[in-house]
Amino acid sequence: MARIVILGAGIAGHTVARYLGKWLGKQHQVIVVSPRPTWNWVPSNIWVGVGEMTEPQVSFELAPLYKKLNIDFRLAGALSIHPEGDGEHAKPFVTIQYADGARAGQTEAVEYDYLVNATGPKLNFAATPGLGPETGYTMSVCTPPHALEANRRLQAAIAAMKNGQDQTFVIGTGHGMCTCQGAAFEYIYNVDHTLRQAGVRERARLIWLSNEYELGDLGMGGMHVANSGYVTNSKLFAESLMAERGVEWITRAHVTKVEPDKIHYEQLDGTYHELPFDFAMLIPPFAGVGLKACDRAGADITAAVFAPNGFMKVDADYTAKPFEEWRARDWPRTYQNPNYRNLFAVGIAFAPPHAISKPMKSPNGTPINPTAPRTGMPSAAMGKAVAASIRDMLKGAPAPTHTASMAEAGAVCVASTGAHLFKGSAASITVFPVVPDRDTYPQYGRDVDLTFFEVGLAGHWMKFLLHHVFIYQANLRPGWSFLPD
Repeated sequence: MARIVILGAGIAGHTVARYLGKWLGKQHQVIVVSPRPTWNWVPSNIWVGVGEMTEPQVSFELAPLYKKLNIDFRLAGALSIHPEGDGEHAKPFVTIQYADGARAGQTEAVEYDYLVNATGPKLNFAATPGLGPETGYTMSVCTPPHALEANRRLQAAIAAMKNGQDQTFVIGTGHGMCTCQGAAFEYIYNVDHTLRQAGVRERARLIWLSNEYELGDLGMGGMHVANSGYVTNSKLFAESLMAERGVEWITRAHVTKVEPDKIHYEQLDGTYHELPFDFAMLIPPFAGVGLKACDRAGADITAAVFAPNGFMKVDADYTAKPFEEWRARDWPRTYQNPNYRNLFAVGIAFAPPHAISKPMKSPNGTPINPTAPRTGMPSAAMGKAVAASIRDMLKGAPAPTHTASMAEAGAVCVASTGAHLFKGSAASITVFPVVPDRDTYPQYGRDVDLTFFEVGLAGHWMKFLLHHVFIYQANLRPGWSFLPD
C-alpha cells in the first residue's frame, strides 16, 4: 500500500484529493494536510465582501467529506519536506505541525510515496507597510473572514453616505508585483452595484489602482478578440466598463505604504503620489508559504526545490532569458519536480517560469508589473491531471501520464455584479490559451476566435450557475465526478 500526502485543501488540493479518493479507494492511503478545516469557493468571496452571500454559502467542513472517501484529514500545517528521507526515515517524509485539538502545536514526520504540494499562497501583506485587514488599514476578499470584514466596512461607508458624507473607495492591487487583478476587478464592479442599489453612488468616488501597464492586462499581457470583422483589445473593453460606471483608474502603480487614510504609491515613470481614501480593498502580493527542504544528511536544499519566491519548481524552463525569448513551451505540463519524481506542485504552489505580462521597472529600480495568475480553472485542471498521473504511476507507469499546461488550455473569468438572478450583470472574459503561444499564434499570441468579451445578464447567470455547480461538485454530491472541473 502506497501513501499519497497532499499539502493543502484549496481548489487544487481538494481536486487531487477527491479524485484520488475515488480512484484509489482502500488500495492506497491518501492523507490531506491543511491548517484550515474548511473548503472555500474563493471566487464567491467577492459576493461575501458586499453582503450578497454568507460564509456558509461559500465554504463547508472538509473532515466529513474526506471520511466518505477514506481520506485521512490532518488539521495541520506543513513545515519542511525531506524528499530523500534521513537516518531515521528510509522513506521521504514531510514534517507537519498540528493546528488544533489535543495535538495542537505538536509536530510529526509523515512518510510518503507521493507528495503533492497544493498549499496555495501566503498572503504577503507584510510586503507593503500598512497593507491588510489584520495589521494594516486596507480590506481584502482573499478569505471569507476578510470578505466579511470588508462588507462590514463597506456597510459603514454606505451608512456614512446616507448621512450626507462623501466617501472615496480605492480598489485594486497593493504592491507592484501582485497577481489576481481579476478578483479586484470583479469587486470594484460589485461595490459600484451595491452603492447604486443603496442609492448613494453619487456620493462615492470610486478609483481603480493597479500595477497593470494598461487596464485589462489582468496579469496576462492583455487580450485581443475578433468581433464583426474587427480586432479589438481588453484595454478598450476595460476602459469602457469603467467609464460607463464613472470609475476613475490609476495604472502602472506600486503601493509603497498605506496610512490610516492615505495610500502612497510610485508609478512606472518614477513619480511618487498620495491618494486619500475612506475605504480601500487592495489585493496583496502572493508568496510561497515558507516550506523548507532538506536532503538525507539534513542539509538545506530549499533553493534547489523552491524558487526564491517560495513556490516549488516543477517541469518548467526556469532559464533566465529576455522577454522576447519567452515561449509557451517554457511552462510546465506535468507539474512534477525535476529532481524528485514523486513530488508534484499544483495551483498557486508551483513556480511559474516567468511572468506573462512584460516585466518592467521604474527609473528607481522598482518592479511594477503583474505576476502570472494561476487560480480557478487552471488550478482544478492541474489537480485532476496530477491525480490521474499518480494513479497511473501507482499502476506502473514510469512517468506522468496526464498534462495540463496553461499554454495549451483556456480559462473563463466572469466578473459578476450582485447575486440576484434578475438584478445583476457580468463582464465575461474567455481566453485561449492562458499563456500566449506566439509560435502558434504569431500576431496576438492567442486564438482571437476563442478569446472574447461579453457584457450582460447571460454571463451573470453563468457565474451564478458555476457557483452552485462547483459547490455541488466539491461537496461530492451524486454524480460529482461527471461534472467539468
